[in-house]
Amino acid sequence: MTTAAQAPEDNPYVEDPDTDFEPVAELSEEAAREQAAQLREAIRYHDYRYYVASDPVVGDRTYDALFARLEDLEEAFDLDRSGSPTQRVGSEPVDELDTVDHVAPMLSIDQSGEAEDVRAFDERVRDELGVDAVTYMCEPKFDGLSVEVVYEDGVYERAATRGDGERGDDVTAQVRTIPSVPQRLRGDYPEFLAVRGEVYMPRDAFQQFNRERVEAGQDPFANPRNAAAGTLRQLDPSVVAERPLAVFFFSVLDASVDFTTHAERNERLPAWGLRVSTDSEHVDDIEDAIDYREQMLDARDDLDYEIDGVVVKVDDFDACEQLGRTSRAPRWAFAYKFPARSERTTVRDIVVQVGRTGRLTPVALLDPVEVGGVTVSRASLHNPEEIARLDVAVGDEVHVKRAGDVIPDVAEVVEKHAEGHFDFPDTCPVCDSPVERDGPLAFCTGGVACPAQLERAVKHYASRDALDIEGLGEKSVAQLVEAGLVEGLADLYTLEEAELRELEGWGETSAENLVSEIGATTEPPLADFLTALGIPEVGSTTARSLAQHFGTFEGIEDASEDELREVADIGETVAAEIRGFFESEQNRAAIDALLEHVTPQEAETSSGDELDGLTMVFTGALDRFTRSEAQDLVERHGGSATSSVSGNTDYLVAGENPGQSKRDDADANDVPVLSEEDFLDLLDERGVDV
Repeated sequence: MTTAAQAPEDNPYVEDPDTDFEPVAELSEEAAREQAAQLREAIRYHDYRYYVASDPVVGDRTYDALFARLEDLEEAFDLDRSGSPTQRVGSEPVDELDTVDHVAPMLSIDQSGEAEDVRAFDERVRDELGVDAVTYMCEPKFDGLSVEVVYEDGVYERAATRGDGERGDDVTAQVRTIPSVPQRLRGDYPEFLAVRGEVYMPRDAFQQFNRERVEAGQDPFANPRNAAAGTLRQLDPSVVAERPLAVFFFSVLDASVDFTTHAERNERLPAWGLRVSTDSEHVDDIEDAIDYREQMLDARDDLDYEIDGVVVKVDDFDACEQLGRTSRAPRWAFAYKFPARSERTTVRDIVVQVGRTGRLTPVALLDPVEVGGVTVSRASLHNPEEIARLDVAVGDEVHVKRAGDVIPDVAEVVEKHAEGHFDFPDTCPVCDSPVERDGPLAFCTGGVACPAQLERAVKHYASRDALDIEGLGEKSVAQLVEAGLVEGLADLYTLEEAELRELEGWGETSAENLVSEIGATTEPPLADFLTALGIPEVGSTTARSLAQHFGTFEGIEDASEDELREVADIGETVAAEIRGFFESEQNRAAIDALLEHVTPQEAETSSGDELDGLTMVFTGALDRFTRSEAQDLVERHGGSATSSVSGNTDYLVAGENPGQSKRDDADANDVPVLSEEDFLDLLDERGVDV
């Protein structure tokens, strides 16, 4: 293996890349294989110099000639292309994106745009660690699409989108085509490595890409983030290969080696050929981190990639382990967001939308205006109280901003033109049911009798994070509701093929497929069913926590607020929302009707105590589990799984290629070291089924 700092030795296509090629027809197969191997090594080296080191040693024409020669050799001699740089041109299209489990959770991050909230984060960190000062690693907060990329034995194995944090779309073939994603790692790489990166489209490339789309008669993308996300979800990898995507890597999800700090990680990833941002900075305290954010805000418009803030991370990994995480976010990191971009425009109309829960949201229709590279023609006014606070009406000139650089809303009225005020409706604009106020919010009281609420409830029930009924898209749901075939969720299970075939655009196959897909959801996993119900404040992550804690649907619907608050990360507000949902007569009737057709499956609970009192640490790659699966197993049965060895550790479980520092810590603290087989024997002795 070569090191990151050295060029491959004795390779003519690195040392003398302008070497003339002999005709392919004159080569023997052995000579072709040798030349192809040298070309692959050279191309990987030049990729590293261009994408990671930002110091290319050959021009584009020379690089293209090397790449074309390799393609010619592989085609003429039918050479094995696995792991070859030429795989970036794309493989065969796929029918759909499969869902895969992540190696470790891809968490979100707590955030704020206020300096005082950042200081409060620092104070909490120092209090929990019992120290006077903390050093931080500060990094740009990239505005792209987060992915997990896995390498085994140094070879690119797979990639997945973030999805819900636990599972994501398999985009292995698509990510393979991105030039800054190496097919093989460099240097002294670990046996197993799962990294988190951000896929983005560089600004200059985005402008050129949009220009080409317009010239071809296609609609342009609104912003670089949408362009990157839309590209990565293409089913045809060859389409992805033609678009100018790039990646920054910024986190290690799992590895067969250990790191001590984020700063060390930032040094080692490039040595393996993985590109990190050179705009990161190591700082001594939180005030320096705040200064870093101001520097990046000033530099924002000069960067060739979009950012919407900075991320402040506790640098020391042992401290990170001590701080831990919630179900959705690490306690050792905080995003300090940039202020929203804003522009001036005119309100042309105000409409009121009806959401899935019946909440009425006023929306301002605007003269189109570009805000931070995105054309905005509508913006949220949030609720009746916000309209009153702004004193906004049709005809007024307003400042519109993109909160978090994503969701547009009206920030203020800058010039009044309207006479009078906007009168919020007393009845639902869709079903004419009375509107009920709850504090600053307004709700339609029509329930599922309101077509707007019903349509959104059905679409949510069928969504990928819920029961994943592919045939129930926006158009088909609207048809079913309008035709009177679905007046509640339970009606989905009484649909007949004959009545579906009478709808416009439906044939025998589509009708049969939908009835079959719905029928396949009659025994759903408990967490998926909870998500599908649309309980306020309960997304897929909270639903899994509830399922694991209570085990049965009956246990959840009968739980008191106090019992609900015993679930990790469910506080007073969420517990009250869940309890209120199940106590609603309207919801109760809808659930009872559903349960005549649907039987949610019991879930494994976390009430086992077979490993109670044991603290374990895992290192290296396991055969039977991923490391995170092994940790979850231990915790589900009453034990504790930590990432660092101390005097309180009972066992260190060592898989293949374990981290030496953990072995040394185990020796220093007289902690027994178990093989994976020993670990399985221990589970068996304790009565834990795996």
